Amino acid sequence: MAVYTIADLHLSFGTDKPMDVFSGWENYTDRIAQNWQRLVTPEDTVVIAGDISWAMDIKDTVKDFTYLNNLNGKKILMKGNHDYWWATKSKMDKFLAENGFDTMSILHNNYYEAGGIAICGSRGWFYDAEKDEDMKVLHREVGRLKMSIEPAIKAGLEPVVFLHYPPVYNNTECAEIMNVLREYKIKKCFYGHIHGGNAAKRAVTGEYDGIIFRLVACDYLKFTPLYIN
Repeated sequence: MAVYTIADLHLSFGTDKPMDVFSGWENYTDRIAQNWQRLVTPEDTVVIAGDISWAMDIKDTVKDFTYLNNLNGKKILMKGNHDYWWATKSKMDKFLAENGFDTMSILHNNYYEAGGIAICGSRGWFYDAEKDEDMKVLHREVGRLKMSIEPAIKAGLEPVVFLHYPPVYNNTECAEIMNVLREYKIKKCFYGHIHGGNAAKRAVTGEYDGIIFRLVACDYLKFTPLYIN
């Protein structure tokens, strides 16, 4: 019962938003599926840390979710900045159930136990947020992250945090998110959102302030889920 993670799949089977036009993304859905099926067993769990589907409404995710549901393992879905289809958890849970997407669950103000750890997280927000509207979103994401971590700790589990946005990038911290990681003594944090070689050079991929960080955007991982536990 291993745990893997990957982010930024940017699936578009149900809408016209092909990622193959970008250098290095050729045949990316085939590559993801081949690598996924080679590594992940039906008993494993994969955390998908945001930017899952380009669909604008949840009803338009069917083809993308069918692709995911047919891959091995349980999938835990998180919100990214491009997941415009995201709705209330109850609506999403109902949609998954009605469409028979029985290998998929939503991480939103909660946590999941898998592989002996607690899978916790939230979308996060910009590390350089300054505008009032951005700060409101950031504070809401801080609250969601705490709501995910606190019950996991009470259950006696080690919380491992997954975010979409990087909590530290180019030597600049998102102080509000980093303070949560420090407060709850988080040891491992995985995030996506960063694409391209030049951008990835400024991403933290190693120990920072006692926390191990890993960038897990799918192009950075060469379209291969990363084993974490």
